[in-house]
Amino acid sequence: MNNYKLSLIAVACASALSPFHSFAETDGHTQTNSDIDTITVVGTQHQLILDSGLATKSDMSLMQTPAPVVIVSSELIKEQGADDLQDILRNISGITQAGNNYGIGDNLAIRGLDVNYTYDGMYGGAGLGNVFNPTRSLTNVESVEVLKGPATGLYGMGSAGGIINLIEKKPQFAPSHSVDVEVGQWNTRSVAVDTTAGLTDDLAYRLVAKAARSEGYRNVGQDRDEIYGSLKYQLTEDQNILLSTAYIKDAIKVDSIGDPVRIYNAASASGKPAGEVTAADLMPGTANLTPAQRQQLIDSMSNSNGLTPHNIGNASLVSPMAKANEGEELRIKISHNIDLTSDLFLNQQIQYRDYESGFVRQTGAYNYVYYKQNKAPRAPLVENDVLYPFAARRQEYRKVAAHEKSWQYFADLHYHFDLGNISNELLLNANYEDRSIRFKQSSSYDADKVIKDKASGKVIYQGNLPYIYDINNPNWGSGNFEDYDPLVTSNYEKGVQAWGVGVQHVGYLGYGFTSRVGVAFNEVSQTYQHFGVDPRYRKSAAEPTPEADTKDNGITYNLGLSYMPIDDLSFFINYAKGRTAYSVTGSIKGNDDDRKDSESISYDLGMRYKAFDDQMLTSLVLFDTRKTNLRYSNPDYEEGVSGPEIEKYFYDGEEKTQGVELDMNAFIGEKWKLNLNALYQEARDKTNPNSTSYDTRKKGIPRITAGAWITYGADWFPLQNPLNISLGGQYVSERSIAAKPFGIPDAYLPSYTVVDTGLSYGQDNWQIHLNINNLFDERYYSKAMFAGGMPGEERNATLNFNYKL
Repeated sequence: MNNYKLSLIAVACASALSPFHSFAETDGHTQTNSDIDTITVVGTQHQLILDSGLATKSDMSLMQTPAPVVIVSSELIKEQGADDLQDILRNISGITQAGNNYGIGDNLAIRGLDVNYTYDGMYGGAGLGNVFNPTRSLTNVESVEVLKGPATGLYGMGSAGGIINLIEKKPQFAPSHSVDVEVGQWNTRSVAVDTTAGLTDDLAYRLVAKAARSEGYRNVGQDRDEIYGSLKYQLTEDQNILLSTAYIKDAIKVDSIGDPVRIYNAASASGKPAGEVTAADLMPGTANLTPAQRQQLIDSMSNSNGLTPHNIGNASLVSPMAKANEGEELRIKISHNIDLTSDLFLNQQIQYRDYESGFVRQTGAYNYVYYKQNKAPRAPLVENDVLYPFAARRQEYRKVAAHEKSWQYFADLHYHFDLGNISNELLLNANYEDRSIRFKQSSSYDADKVIKDKASGKVIYQGNLPYIYDINNPNWGSGNFEDYDPLVTSNYEKGVQAWGVGVQHVGYLGYGFTSRVGVAFNEVSQTYQHFGVDPRYRKSAAEPTPEADTKDNGITYNLGLSYMPIDDLSFFINYAKGRTAYSVTGSIKGNDDDRKDSESISYDLGMRYKAFDDQMLTSLVLFDTRKTNLRYSNPDYEEGVSGPEIEKYFYDGEEKTQGVELDMNAFIGEKWKLNLNALYQEARDKTNPNSTSYDTRKKGIPRITAGAWITYGADWFPLQNPLNISLGGQYVSERSIAAKPFGIPDAYLPSYTVVDTGLSYGQDNWQIHLNINNLFDERYYSKAMFAGGMPGEERNATLNFNYKL
């Protein structure tokens, strides 16, 4: 336990030399999740394996600690030329792109379930799906940690899948100044500076700034300017304060559709694939077409229609009327650490975050080919007796303005004591969080959107966006979004407040056993204020309503036990329960119709093995992780008729993922470095047993993923240092994008394998990296969209030069 007591300066020096940092690092001590086992991805592991106290908020070594976490080090981030969070997913088992995310920001999944995002353990923007969500840069990130499973006990509101924590760079007393320049395809370029030094014996600073521009693959470009400043003040030998700020302004184009699936339903055409149908097969649903038009439709079809996305090449359905997602973020955080006695330590953190976002995107553009149950407008487009088989219908453009503010506070009191022959660690913690989200959305539609007055049947609204006649070569309407009579469709302010208190005990029981027990109480309160929408869109919601509120609370816990029969082998079992708000942006009524908070449960059974003088570490984890307590309607309930004995809702629905994760990190000799990870998971939607989607695969979540990155230090040339040669690959199995109501119950994204490579060389004060991504120019889909797929980048190269002053 003596290893836990480290001075601020000692930790600062260690941080400067080490490529990895701990979860929610706060200099001398760490703000980290206790439910973790750490697998470090590239970087010298010896010290972390022997002394992982800073990674577990305890003196437990890595081999003693239950439950999985994966860490991506700064060294690997540099080797792979990663600029944002999306670029490093290949290195982390269990984390994938979430399905149907409409291309908005970092909407990811851990074990097929929801994700929380943090910076050094403090709130960094939730996964808000297709509403608004930042794309997180790695400019000021030292390493990235993924904590799997619920972590509510120590971090308040937590998602079922886990937490992605970005460890930010800290001030160092030893001077270090560098300039980083990068160029790449699609007119990609950036320049960054990173400077840190001690101002006095007790005060150090760090300043990181970057400006980046890119036209982007398929013209889906981004601009980003960011600046990070921090000051670290050593009040006494036992007490320090860290003040950090961040300001990010970016503009990122949004592609909400990618390559769309042509909507064709084989069951409606004698079960035949689209490429084999005849005019007779299509008669029930194409009676309005002439024989020539029917043949024209048949000639346009292929066997992939209704199953996989239609390749529109380098074109995109991002209209000139679309507006990039312009985000602006400000974060201010103060951390305070104090050793009250030799065995008692207190850490406090408080953070303010302000994030504003706005964009215009095209969210609907469906190419209807054949589905006999469809009625117009769910049919091929015919205008003036001309058939347009590749037309996009039911178009919708959405304009969003969103503003989120949050305050967050954490306090952790850590105490060490002995009881008999057992060493103990006791952690008392408290947390508070307050978020407010102001959101407004307007929509414009094409002529397929018709709204009628229910009483008179009179048309009160019809969209006037021009149809896209050919998704392969789109025609666009002129003017701006506001020119097409938009309707205000959503307009509210949502508040979410949460607080919790908890206690955690770690016991070193002897004979190779270590126990960990944590219990916490959490309460979540929500408020909702509706400000009214366009009466043509929804008359019943046209007027503002009084603010409504709801509250729910409960107990979360964690139970873990590890066993080390020998120093190089350990086994662990972990059981955790968490809680979170059922909806961060959803409406509430303030009555019995409001949902209970979601709960989550995770079971983990793991094994870890280390070898080669602690330079190889392998982890294998079997898991069962669930988002539980999900609501669905009782089909036997009838409003105004059923008695009190008939429940209106049931709360035993769940989203469930079971699987196995493998992570290996190794240094072989002095020349080879290896990172390997693999995942098999079965993610099922078991929310509503009365739904046709019950117990089906979760959309967009692959069953199998695997990644590898190998680096060899070659002494092939008469150079001062070795030339580092890297080769990596990523495999993702097929993903469901089925949409049965749209007539494509079997649509999916094909599996893919992408290979990347890199070269790097450096000397004392400079380093150069060349990365070639998608080496074999594989065409693949990186994200699952709604009834479509986002094309991954074609082969491209980036060149990075770093110079230390």
